[in-house]
Amino acid sequence: MNLSSAYSKLDGLLVTLGGWLQPVLLLLVRGWWGWSFFLTGKGKLTHLDKTVAFFADLNIPLPKLNAMLAGSTECLGGLLLLLGLGSRLASMPLIFTMLVAYATADQEALHAVFSDTDKFTGATPFLFLLACLIVFAFGPGKFSLDALLMRKSKK
Repeated sequence: MNLSSAYSKLDGLLVTLGGWLQPVLLLLVRGWWGWSFFLTGKGKLTHLDKTVAFFADLNIPLPKLNAMLAGSTECLGGLLLLLGLGSRLASMPLIFTMLVAYATADQEALHAVFSDTDKFTGATPFLFLLACLIVFAFGPGKFSLDALLMRKSKK
């Protein structure tokens, strides 16, 4: 057996293992970050006065409206991610919300994206943004309502 053949067999095995892992990983990403989005959005809405004051301190225009929009987007989008329902569509406003969070609340981290990557990746919005980008790019996976609806629509 030559090196190329051995590598090809190993690669095939790893592709198979990765294929089994993918839906589980996507379920965990959606579940963890969907629930986290829901909780942060709920916190914004539950403590709206504090959120409005924070947004006003950041010089965000119309702080009450934007606090309500951000909180609602995180709550609803988080639940949709958690369920795997309209996942790619739900991830888009969440991605936008996290980019706004970087641009307003974590400007220093955003400006450090190339000069101090630890600061950028350590900022609060980073993992939320990454989770949404993963769901947007790879979809919700087999263990989602989206997948269930697609199977039912093909019958």
